[in-house]
Amino acid sequence: MTKIAFIFPGQGSQSVGMGQQFIEIDHQSKKYYEVADEVLGFSLSNIMLEGPTEELTKTFHAQPALLTTSTMIAKKLTDAGISPDYTAGHSLGEYSALVASNVMSFEEAVLLVHQRGLYMNEAVPAGEGAMAAILGLDKEALTEVTNEVSNSGEIVQVANLNCPGQIVISGTVAGVETASAKAKEVGAKRAIPLVVSGPFHSELMRPAAQKLDSAILAITLNDTKTPVISNVTALPVTEASRIKNLLVEQLYSPVRWEESVEKMIELGVNVFIECGPGKVLSGLVKKIDRSVTTYCVYDEASLQQVISELGEVMNG
Repeated sequence: MTKIAFIFPGQGSQSVGMGQQFIEIDHQSKKYYEVADEVLGFSLSNIMLEGPTEELTKTFHAQPALLTTSTMIAKKLTDAGISPDYTAGHSLGEYSALVASNVMSFEEAVLLVHQRGLYMNEAVPAGEGAMAAILGLDKEALTEVTNEVSNSGEIVQVANLNCPGQIVISGTVAGVETASAKAKEVGAKRAIPLVVSGPFHSELMRPAAQKLDSAILAITLNDTKTPVISNVTALPVTEASRIKNLLVEQLYSPVRWEESVEKMIELGVNVFIECGPGKVLSGLVKKIDRSVTTYCVYDEASLQQVISELGEVMNG
């Protein structure tokens, strides 16, 4: 039996021209870009389609841009008769999952993630925070390293548990640099600094979380139509009140992506469809379990491939 999860990428997957092919041939797809512009009060679509990359990469542009493209692609899939049994997203991608699961409207979500980006940007001035990917060290050993560095006065913590052998740390510049060096001393293969605008999923994001809490109170959240796997707990969540609290916690808590994928597989998911630009999450899923099927939908050809192959499976 085929069980499907829609998975949604987070920051870093954005690229100039994202979704362009869809909106050129389909008015319904273009409508998402137009609505985003209207809700935000500036031309996000122009930044998405024309760039420059430096503008699109700014967290308060990248977040609504990814949500817009991912939501539009998920709708194209469901319109074609392919619906998810579960949804999940990596960090910002969790908001796309919540729209796909009817927890919040696209209009409210696109404004909320723009605000989320602004709050995250304000929480730590540019240049004061950092993130790095640590390869080849397990969670326990790396947590010992980050605790040791944090206890010496520089905040750093585990931020993204992505897949076996790939964990991201986040904190102050000095904290991340020190922890990266110590991680290599205790056996990490590599420490790769990430090009990000802040120390996401660390304690330094608590001021942003407080502001996000107020912003979420202003929107309507519904119980899920399709269960969403939470970044914070790596478990399915369906109640609106619980989702609201988890979204606030998510800003300063680790993204438990590896466990989230494992939980979906345990629940019977054997097909993962990445909705949005890039192939990052599909790559992580394959590193977690090679036996599942993954698709990435980012243009018309990749959409038609999924419709063709899954249509055959789902129809017998």
